Amino acid sequence: MAKTLCNMNKLILVCLLALAQGLASAQTKTENVILITLDGLRWQEVFTGADSGLIKNKKYVEDVVGLRDRFWHEQPDVRREKLMPFFWSTLAKQGVLFGNRAFDNEVNCSNTMWFSYPGYNEILSGFADDQRISSNDKINNPNETVLEFLNKQPKFKGKVAAFGSWDVFPFIINEERSGIPVNAGFESASRKDLTDREKFLNQLQVEIPSPWGGVRLDAFTHHYAVEYMKKHKPKVVYIAYGQTDDFAHNGKYDAYLKSAYQTDQFIKAIWEWVQAEPQYRNKTTILITTDHGRGTAPVDDWRNHGNKVNGANQIWLAAIGAGVAPAGEVKSKNQFYQNQVAGTVAALLGIPFLQQGKAGAPINLSGKE
Repeated sequence: MAKTLCNMNKLILVCLLALAQGLASAQTKTENVILITLDGLRWQEVFTGADSGLIKNKKYVEDVVGLRDRFWHEQPDVRREKLMPFFWSTLAKQGVLFGNRAFDNEVNCSNTMWFSYPGYNEILSGFADDQRISSNDKINNPNETVLEFLNKQPKFKGKVAAFGSWDVFPFIINEERSGIPVNAGFESASRKDLTDREKFLNQLQVEIPSPWGGVRLDAFTHHYAVEYMKKHKPKVVYIAYGQTDDFAHNGKYDAYLKSAYQTDQFIKAIWEWVQAEPQYRNKTTILITTDHGRGTAPVDDWRNHGNKVNGANQIWLAAIGAGVAPAGEVKSKNQFYQNQVAGTVAALLGIPFLQQGKAGAPINLSGKE
């Protein structure tokens, strides 16, 4: 029996390796990957826009009329474009979106925690680790992330960087062990030869208070990341925006929607910059996802997540750029998992990421069989 199981495990590894290599060869146009996460943004808002039960609710919205004028429409297709215009005017035409459960196209967490650190570990490490990653505590991740794995490859050594609004990311990425530069929380840009813009961001970050103790405003994360990319031209970048989750926890649906809109605009700016830069133009893939979902019923559960909240394991995934077929919103029945993101990042760059057979299989974004 033990020998049979061993042979089966070997067979599974061989099959996963073959799949990853096949995807890698089909996606060789990709030379750079930008992985982006929006903390706790529900699939419902991504695919149907503002929630009718929340946008008109004075408990969650300070200026109901103003927010309704800005983001509401009776047709979901119209209001989702009001909320995330880049997603639905550009990404949906040139890229692909998974996770609209109205079409049984599902993306789920495989971890059973359904909150941030376990979700980010699964995104970056390629597997759930519920035994060791069971809180949001600042403990160094024992698992090797795809960022750390790529940073060990000669082609990518020193060309991997990460930026996050939440101050736990240096631990999730294990900056100490991996050697990957991580600018997160309220860290300033600290490398030599700072640009004038980085110096100004350092000054503003001190002067403009964040509403939260461990999460800075996303504008700082965004502009630090863009300045770094302009100056250092990394090949792999991870950007983790956080405001959507924190405003949701605060019960501020107006700020949650405005943050989703603004992050959509940040991603648009990154895409336009990428397409204007010779090193990145038509050679870069942007992957976008979230660490967990949120509840829907009772209505106040939109603020919450965790394994006691129904629907908090429901997420989504989008991609645009090199190696991505323009499939738009996928309306076929399928099941994908958060643990497939890390393998997809590596496969796009032509390198299998298996984690001793624990990592989820890469998702085929090329449209080729």
